[in-house]
Amino acid sequence: MQRLAGKVAIITGAGSGFGAAIAKRYSEEGAKTVLVDLNPKQLNGHLSVLPEEAIAVRGDVSRKDSVAEIMQTAYDRFGRIDIMVNNAGFTHRNMPLTEVSEDNFDLISAVNMKAIYYSTLALAPLMEQQGGGVIINTASVAGRHPRKGLAWYSASKGWVISATKAMALELAEKKIRVNCLCPVESDSGTLPLFLKEDTEQAREELIDTIPLGRLSTPTDVANAALWLASDDAAFITGAAIDVDGGYSI
Repeated sequence: MQRLAGKVAIITGAGSGFGAAIAKRYSEEGAKTVLVDLNPKQLNGHLSVLPEEAIAVRGDVSRKDSVAEIMQTAYDRFGRIDIMVNNAGFTHRNMPLTEVSEDNFDLISAVNMKAIYYSTLALAPLMEQQGGGVIINTASVAGRHPRKGLAWYSASKGWVISATKAMALELAEKKIRVNCLCPVESDSGTLPLFLKEDTEQAREELIDTIPLGRLSTPTDVANAALWLASDDAAFITGAAIDVDGGYSI
């Protein structure tokens, strides 16, 4: 099936993990993809296995001018933008909340929160003019159930969930659907940041909290993001979809 045939999708944080998997899945389903990341080397590596209509854009989602440039590049190349996946994220290392530096707090705010504001400012008028669109934000199970040692990260992801619902309510009349994904931790380079100590025992204890008995994978998240972007989810907006193996039950 080509569930996204003819659609143009921007995916931030596409250099690795969830973002890279979403870009791959969207391309497999016929989308023209715009991969955005701060690390162009990672992007170029992924482009080698994607169709020719996929392009890479180096961008800093924490800066308004950079977000505007990303949007303009995508529009100049493809003439429209149908899907926006705000996936780029940042976290502080697991530590007491009073020990998180102000610089790290500011980065969490800029990447996890303000980037969504910037992209919405740029995209909402364009999507309205096109007759609609889809926005997908990457939140986290930590946004619903904060973890000790991850206070400010958890708070930012709670904001993403709340913002998603508010955006969906206001943008529905413009035929723009807005949803978010709430994944549990994956076995990736960021996992050690979420654990107080990165030991085999700590990993096993985390997995024990997940009824299906494993961590998430990028493919799990990509499949959920595909469904939300497709017409199969045409009546879904304002939802926070748990991709967590039952952790939130």
